[in-house]
Amino acid sequence: MAAPASRAGEQASKPTAQLDPTRSYTVRLATNCGAIVIQLAVKEAPKTTSAFAHLVKLGYYDGLTFHRVVRGFVIQGGDPNGNGTGGPSWTVVEPPPPNLRYRKGVVAMAKGGTEPAGTSSSQFFIVTGSTVNLPPVYALVGHVVSGERAVEAISHVPTEAAPEGGEASKPRAPMVIERATLSVR
Repeated sequence: MAAPASRAGEQASKPTAQLDPTRSYTVRLATNCGAIVIQLAVKEAPKTTSAFAHLVKLGYYDGLTFHRVVRGFVIQGGDPNGNGTGGPSWTVVEPPPPNLRYRKGVVAMAKGGTEPAGTSSSQFFIVTGSTVNLPPVYALVGHVVSGERAVEAISHVPTEAAPEGGEASKPRAPMVIERATLSVR
C-alpha cells in the first residue's frame, strides 16, 4: 500500500463532551492488515476515552499510520506527523487506574517522557507482548476485543530506523488506519 498523504501539523478541536458510562462503546480501526475492534474503558477512564472517541468522530485517525512497531512490545499510531512527534494542540490528563497492567491487547495513550502520568493527546499504542513491564503512567483507552490477527500482522512487519535515527521501529511499508469508527450500545 502506498504511504498516505502527509498530514503533518494537523490539529483538532478539544473534546467538550463525556461518554455516557452506562453505555458500551467500541472503536473499529479498519487497517490495511484487517480490522481491529477496541472496547473503550469508559468507567475506568472517562476523560481519556471521551477524548479518543472525539478524535474518532472527527475522522482524525483516518489515513494515519502505525508509525512505531516493536515486536513483542507495542504497535503505536495516531500521529499526523507519522513519526511520534505530532498530535492535536491539546492534551488530556487522567491518571491511569492504579491496578492497570499493560497486558497483551491493552490499548493506552502514548506520552512524552517528561509529561505527567496519564497525559495524552492522539497517539495510542496496543500492547502486543505478553510480558510487557511498563510503569503505570500511560492513560488507559481499553482493550482489543476482535482483530488480534490484524494486530499480530502489524506487529511482525519488517522495520527500520527512521531517517532521523533512533530505534529500528519504523515499518518499511505503511501500516495504515484506513478508517476509524465509533459504535455505541
